[in-house]
Amino acid sequence: MLRVTESGLYCDLGDFFVDPWRPVPRAVVTHAHSDHLTWGCGSYLVSERGLGVTRERLGEWSGRAEGMPFGEVREINGVRVSFHPAGHILGSAQVRLEHRGEVWVASGDYKTDPDPTCDAWEPVRCHTFITESTFGLPIYRWPAPREVFAGINAWWRENAAAGRASLLFGYGLGKAQRLLAGLDPSIGPILVHGAVDRMTALYREAGVDLPPTEYATASRGVATGAMVVAPPSTDGSAWARKFGEHSTAFASGWMLVRGARRRRSVDRGFTLSDHVDWPQLLQAIDATGAERVLVTHGFTGPVVRWLREQGLSADALATRYEGERDDAQVLTAESESDTTAGVSAQPAGDPRVATGDEFAGDADDIRTSSTSDGGPPVIRDGSDARGADE
Repeated sequence: MLRVTESGLYCDLGDFFVDPWRPVPRAVVTHAHSDHLTWGCGSYLVSERGLGVTRERLGEWSGRAEGMPFGEVREINGVRVSFHPAGHILGSAQVRLEHRGEVWVASGDYKTDPDPTCDAWEPVRCHTFITESTFGLPIYRWPAPREVFAGINAWWRENAAAGRASLLFGYGLGKAQRLLAGLDPSIGPILVHGAVDRMTALYREAGVDLPPTEYATASRGVATGAMVVAPPSTDGSAWARKFGEHSTAFASGWMLVRGARRRRSVDRGFTLSDHVDWPQLLQAIDATGAERVLVTHGFTGPVVRWLREQGLSADALATRYEGERDDAQVLTAESESDTTAGVSAQPAGDPRVATGDEFAGDADDIRTSSTSDGGPPVIRDGSDARGADE
């Protein structure tokens, strides 16, 4: 029901694209991260919960976006389309497609861990399931989120007692708001970078309960005892240095892997991801009841091989979706060589296969660039610290 084209995943029957990577006449979009949301499409259908952040990211194209509630069905040229919670960020959705009794589900990015900032992932029964595999290796097993946040707050408390600011880096859309939800505001003031502030305001408008925050302009100066939540690109910038003595930390699934913190040159690393880990990935696939699984963006080879060994029909699907950025590319090689323990990382089946984390990125902020093949501009992750905050 979906096939890969030069513009993205195309539904011939319905004449629309799911998460296209080039401008197309009609786009059905899983969520507002830049590798799934492309500027310049004729129309966008997104979940109603994600409409605010989608319009913010689309800018001049915001009027072309329309929201549809989770579970509501819309028939597009005979194909029944509905959105179902993916648990990735605010408004993130799985796209269910049905035609004459056949059901496909495109997962987009998803997680099954609890997260108060977005609707929880729901299993959707289907015949064919398109799944991400960002952390599709057996070594990736997340600690309980409550333990991670206990560690973050203890680190902040220690820094505040020593007269330091705490700079915590996380993607501006999704991860930053999840971090804010887990902070203990009794420790001190919470400051946010401009890219985080814009999205946080939209989360609050959507009814997400977050602690009070202050817009952290560079002119504010020393932030003794404060927590500063900012995109990763601000690490080491002039903007960050203006907060005086501080300790740095990065929240990402990649922090689970040896050497990741050293490569990022931060003081602390906290393992917190908005994607499924290995056990959650397998459990989610099983919960769909799918007879066929198409695996994209991430460690596609090991996942395909494991699924085939369990008797499922599985193939890798080459797309331009990116997973979770920062250390993804450098860690892919190390993770495969050090930790696969006999699980092959080689692609299987479909010759249009992505062999690993060829692409990497969740959304921080918006900037434009041309695609590598000379195509039109797309929304790119960057959170350039030299924006409105300096």
